This record gives sequence, C-alpha cells and structure tokens, in this order.
Amino acid sequence: MSQQISLPAKLINGGIAGIVGVTCVFPIDLAKTRLQNQRPGQQVYKSMIDCLIKTVRSEGYFGMYRGAAVNLTLVTPEKAIKLAANDFFRYHLSKDGRGLTVFKEMLAGCAAGMCQVVITTPMEMLKIQLQDAGRLAAQQRKPGIIPPNRLATTNAVLSRSYNVVPNASPRAISATQIARELLHTQGIQGLYKGLGATLLRDVPFSIIYFPLFANLNKLGKASPDDAAPFYWSFISGCVAGSTAAVAVNPCDVVKTRLQSLSKGANEETYSGIIDCFSKIWKREGPSAFLKGAGCRALVIAPLFGIVQVMYFIGVGEFILSQSPLKLISD
Repeated sequence: MSQQISLPAKLINGGIAGIVGVTCVFPIDLAKTRLQNQRPGQQVYKSMIDCLIKTVRSEGYFGMYRGAAVNLTLVTPEKAIKLAANDFFRYHLSKDGRGLTVFKEMLAGCAAGMCQVVITTPMEMLKIQLQDAGRLAAQQRKPGIIPPNRLATTNAVLSRSYNVVPNASPRAISATQIARELLHTQGIQGLYKGLGATLLRDVPFSIIYFPLFANLNKLGKASPDDAAPFYWSFISGCVAGSTAAVAVNPCDVVKTRLQSLSKGANEETYSGIIDCFSKIWKREGPSAFLKGAGCRALVIAPLFGIVQVMYFIGVGEFILSQSPLKLISD
C-alpha cells in the first residue's frame, strides 16, 4: 500500500512534471486567458500566435511568463494532491479484488478533482490577474475600444498591475501583493472566488481524464501484468489530457471570467456561475464557450504526458532510493 500511495514520491514526481510542463507551455496558457477574456468588439488579439507576438512586442519576452511564479510555486502541491488522491481512491475502491469498473475509475477521478481545488482555486485566482493585466493595458492603447483612463477596476492593488498611460508597458505587481490585498479586503474567501466554477471544471476533467488515460494505457501493455512503454504512457497522457481539457472548456471560460477582478469599462460583471453562463450565451453566442480551447489542449496535453512519464520512470521513488529508474518497461 505504501508503494501505491507514497505521498513523498508523488510530491516529487508531480512537482518535477509540473515545473517542467508549466515552464514549457505557460505562454500558451497566458494566451488562453487573454483570448477567453476578450469581448465582441473589443478584441485585441486575433489568435494565439497574434497574442504571443503582441505580448512580446509590448511587454518583452518575459511578459509571456506573467503569473508563472505563482504557478511554479503551487503546481507541485496541486499535482501531488490530484494524482496521489486519485491513486488513494483507486486503491480503496479496488480492495474487493475485482478491479476497477469504469464507474469506480470515474468516482476516484471525481474525488481527486474535489481535493485539488484547495490549491487550484487560489493559484488560478492570482495567476489570472497577472496574466490579464497586459490585455487590459493593450486594450486601452487600441483606438476605438476604450478611452484612456476609463478602465474600471475593483481593487486598488490590482489597478497598479498595469498602466493607464497609453503606449506604456504594464507595471509589475506580484502575486503576494494581490493576495495580501484580497485577504485584507475580503478575507480568505477573496482567494477562493470562483471556487464553484473551479469545481465545475476540475471535477468533470478528472472524471474524464483518469479513466480515459487508464484505458488508453492498457492498450499499450503486452499483457495485463506488464507496464506500458514510457512513450505510450506519454501519448496516453497527452490524448486523455487534451480530450478532457476541450470537453470542460466552457467551464474554464466561465471560471476565467468570474475570477478576473479587473475589467474594462464596457465589460460586464457577473454575479455567479448561472449569470455568467447566461450573459455569455446571450451576448457572445455558444461559440464563446470554446474560446481558448485549442490553447488549453496545447497546455494540458504535454503537461499530463510529462506527468505520466515521471510516474512511469519513477523519479520520485529513485530520489527516495525506493527503486531504480525504469527507463524501459519490464
């Protein structure tokens, strides 16, 4: 049992995979957030590539990594909780010796998704403010969208995360400053704004991802007792991750909108999940719920592929001297 649910090993595996994955794909995640927050008639970016090019031009290369620090800090416990919780529940649901049905796999994934939001919600909350600041600044500089100095904000600290001076680059602000201000003005619930929407995204994601990965990975096994090759685990993780990501993208759009505290003068606010869903549907149409879906698939696919390779190789177990690295399947 300890081998199955060794938390230290999973912490290391999830942390290494998360840090490597986030470093590689974070610019795409930034583009996803900015594309999802655009409203009709106020588009600053035409596509993911256009967003990244404009970001580099106006904010520099490291502008693509705004908000990455908070992600890199919290991705280790987030991935460790998600993956360790899934293994924990899978272990206990298969105690009867009859293995796991698809329903039980989905149940384990559901429980894992509910556990991870403890870390995911504040992480996403802080990350989104930093990622979207550049879009708001660019929106002001674009003629015919929003007059200068009319950008509405809901928080004094957040208003300093960008300049209201046309043609100026956004001023830097740290996640720590935003967190302190939210805790001071709203208490702990300020960091957990959008918790319901995060659950609505992450629970279905885990319900889809974990059973799909497990069954895809089985296809690469020579026999039920063998392990799939590491490349097959990577492909399975990528396919399952991207499929689950696109499937729950409408929930991700709603979550992004709800967690964005700073809005342009002509951008509507939302009172909750239903209100947000309703306004997006009426004003932007159903296609708005697919905004950033391609970006999200490109972010999630390699991230979860890398995670599964880390688990296959057993980096955490090797560091803890529990077992040698498994570079090839037995």
